[in-house]
Amino acid sequence: MRITRVVSATLLALGLAAGPAAADSTPSASPSEDSSAPTEAGTSFRTAAEIDQGRTVTASGSAGDYLYWSFPADAGQRPTVKAKVKLPQEHAGQTWQIDVYDGLRRRQACQYGAQARTAAPGTASVDLACVLRTVRAWSEPWADDPLPGTYYVRLTVVGLKTADLGLPMDAELRVDSEDIGGSAAVDGSLAEPLVPGVAVTSEADEEDASASAVLSSIEPEDGWSSGWWSDRWVWTAVGGILAALAGIGGYALTRGSGRPTRVPPAA
Repeated sequence: MRITRVVSATLLALGLAAGPAAADSTPSASPSEDSSAPTEAGTSFRTAAEIDQGRTVTASGSAGDYLYWSFPADAGQRPTVKAKVKLPQEHAGQTWQIDVYDGLRRRQACQYGAQARTAAPGTASVDLACVLRTVRAWSEPWADDPLPGTYYVRLTVVGLKTADLGLPMDAELRVDSEDIGGSAAVDGSLAEPLVPGVAVTSEADEEDASASAVLSSIEPEDGWSSGWWSDRWVWTAVGGILAALAGIGGYALTRGSGRPTRVPPAA
């Protein structure tokens, strides 16, 4: 009976502990879109338009232009980049493509999604998508894993015919992320996120934060490394508690009732 009460109390405690973790893993609602969303894109990495995740941004340009945006991604997130290109009624076949680069300008492969699509003549729009790998908190220097920092999106048309060069186009872009949780946690972290210019400081006033020559000012809403808490902590605690219960149960079963066994009198 005592063991039953202990197990019941432990399961209740585990339920209360797992509650906050489950709430944290639920994707938060996307921020409401407003008029402050960017309506233009950059033409290079240095002039990329900074955007926040969870908001739809727009830009206008011409076929043949390179359009750039940048967004922050933290450890444990799996970003999904979606783009929609609106074309004029009269155009030849066009192939549009989105590429994603990290803060070191390394091109990141898409896990899945239509990264490039061809719009047949007369097609009004084309949709593109790229789901990146989960951002890791730390990686080997030789690896090409996604790391926390700034990410760049480049939208362009490839194989453009001369007749379509300069035709107007409109683009919509949106970046969302899924919080993967403890399954993506690693033992280690970067000293600084891969934000261009984050390590460049003024030698004249090294302690002055305003002297930092940071080329990108965007960061996650809760700051970098905001995902230090994950369900990995909960399951580690669960494993320890279950091991303790197994030890208690094994001891209770092997020690017996504790009373001396009555030996029948000799005949």
